[in-house]
Amino acid sequence: MNDLLIITQIQLADTVSQASDQAGEITLSFWELAFKGGWVMVPIVVLSFIAVFIFFERFFVIRQAQKEDSLLMNRIKDYIHDGKVESALALCQSQNSPVSKMLEKGIKMIGRPIRDVNAALENVGKLEIYKLEKGLPTMATVAGGAPMIGFLGTVMGMIKAFYDMSTAGSNINVSLLSNGIYIAMVTTVAGLIVGIIAFFAYNVLVSKVEKVVFMLEARTSEFIDLLNEPVNE
Repeated sequence: MNDLLIITQIQLADTVSQASDQAGEITLSFWELAFKGGWVMVPIVVLSFIAVFIFFERFFVIRQAQKEDSLLMNRIKDYIHDGKVESALALCQSQNSPVSKMLEKGIKMIGRPIRDVNAALENVGKLEIYKLEKGLPTMATVAGGAPMIGFLGTVMGMIKAFYDMSTAGSNINVSLLSNGIYIAMVTTVAGLIVGIIAFFAYNVLVSKVEKVVFMLEARTSEFIDLLNEPVNE
């Protein structure tokens, strides 16, 4: 009985060892797996680098635009109430932010009809937002285009697999079809990964731009209210 148990344990150990060897043989590195996708992986990789560059470049630009001197509006109000328009203008020119540029335009138009001042503020605000949104359409294109390129690779891989199958005759085996299936699966996964990451990155940037838009609208309203205040004599 003990001899039978020992023999069984030895056979089980041999089986586990063989399974481990086979698993080690089929293990692929990340780069080996990527190369299985063929030339379709090239545009997907390029799109991934573009998305990463745009995200980090826009992220820091927009974060800088979100910074605002909490005392800026109060100081401008004090200057205008005291009749020191030039000092208020110099204060705006000393700062480099969308809010300060918009208020600078409004200060220059003091004395003009409120409707014209409001329109000028809105135009400057739209221009500043347009500058912040630079690159976002490209990010959106990457989010939508990368999965489509991946699906293109899927179709090409399946075409190759079926072509190899048709030319093999009766000698069809799994290894014959593996190349086309690798192209199909790897490109799909790569395209979806790049597309999903780009989609979330795009929405993060859009949400940050919307915060700047809200801030500009709030300062526009405050400035118009300032101009509508009665003058103390």
